[in-house]
Amino acid sequence: MERGNLSCVSAEDEFLPLAVLSFGPTVMKNKAKSSDEATQSAPTLSQQFSQFAHTISVWTGHPLAFLLAVSAVIVWVVTGPIFNFSDTWQLVINTGTTIVTFLMVFLIQNTQNRDTLAIQLKLSELVLAMKGAENKFAAIEDLSDEELQKLHEECRARTETTLRHIEGRKTHSAQNNRRPRAAANSAKTPTRKAS
Repeated sequence: MERGNLSCVSAEDEFLPLAVLSFGPTVMKNKAKSSDEATQSAPTLSQQFSQFAHTISVWTGHPLAFLLAVSAVIVWVVTGPIFNFSDTWQLVINTGTTIVTFLMVFLIQNTQNRDTLAIQLKLSELVLAMKGAENKFAAIEDLSDEELQKLHEECRARTETTLRHIEGRKTHSAQNNRRPRAAANSAKTPTRKAS
């Protein structure tokens, strides 16, 4: 299998972390196991949580989940007069929203970590595949903050140099294009004789 080619990934691999899916030799080792071993090995707790977090994030991102939340708030508001807007009535919504928010933080963080890793792996593959690209950018996420800042400054300097070069070429090209056109236009324009 070529590095980065995920065509051999099957539905059985849905629990594999993205880091495992991105590097061929690891996948090949996992694929080399017999189907009996693969069915006997249960996904780890981390893999199960990742799958659960992904499923919940897909569901909570659906418009029906939002409508369900709005419906719960409406029911809570409507029941206010029934319970005389008591402290217990207020405590119900406060406790419910606090628990949901607390749990969603972990699910959202897990989903964001997976998405960030997937994007990073795709970008790394593009950097490695591009001819002339510096391979040091493929593992940029592993650099310290100071190293990232230094690399950012280097890239900014290179960008500014490239922009100055492009602007210089545009200016030079525009000046060269104006002269022949002006001369050609004056030659084509008939002169009027004064009467």
